[in-house]
Amino acid sequence: MSALLTAELTKVRTLPSTWIALALTVVANTVLGVLAATDTVRIASAAGDVAVGQLGTLMLAPVYVFVAIAVFAAGTEYRGGQLRVSLAAAPDRTRWFGAKLAVSAAVALVAAIPAVLPGLLVENGAAGDLTSERTARDLLALLTGYLLLSLVGFGFAFLARGFVTPLAVLVVLPVLVSTTIGGLFPQVVRFLPHEATLSFLGRAADPATTLGRGAGLLVLTGWALLFVGAAWALVVRRDT
Repeated sequence: MSALLTAELTKVRTLPSTWIALALTVVANTVLGVLAATDTVRIASAAGDVAVGQLGTLMLAPVYVFVAIAVFAAGTEYRGGQLRVSLAAAPDRTRWFGAKLAVSAAVALVAAIPAVLPGLLVENGAAGDLTSERTARDLLALLTGYLLLSLVGFGFAFLARGFVTPLAVLVVLPVLVSTTIGGLFPQVVRFLPHEATLSFLGRAADPATTLGRGAGLLVLTGWALLFVGAAWALVVRRDT
């Protein structure tokens, strides 16, 4: 198992997409943190000008760049017959999938720290609440959200046999679907991964699509388990 873990870590570490996604996420979160802290930019809406920090979807947007780390780690297995090579080297599919899942989850968790911490420190510092307790609580929530959404993307990439579809759907879902049908079917939209994450982080703006923070975490965890479980079942049972 240690050899499998090392091999999977080498794959993820040497993918250019890993470092590009991380760098872009750091920059995006830092810029948003500065904008939220200084309140120099406001977004026009039907209710008037809204501060950047109050727009949960915008503040969460960098996560959909970050999830590319896990999506590419899984999706690139279907590029150029790589999956056949991987399974030839590790015929036990369950063990291979477990190693890939463990490494992808660990990388996502560790990489999320530099991805979210600078922006969080800037935003909390400007709000005059840079206490270790507040920062630790917010950091833990963001790390959890980033990890669970990464696992959703990881499982989705196996289901879609690639990385293009998962990334496209995960971006389109909050931008178009949630905003389009949120007013018509709020009881459905509130259980989508994006809305559940906003509820868990305490950044949901619309009461109609808001869950409690605990409920948001449970729903998001359920999505992660569903996608990872379905991916494992398909990897184990279907042909390459």
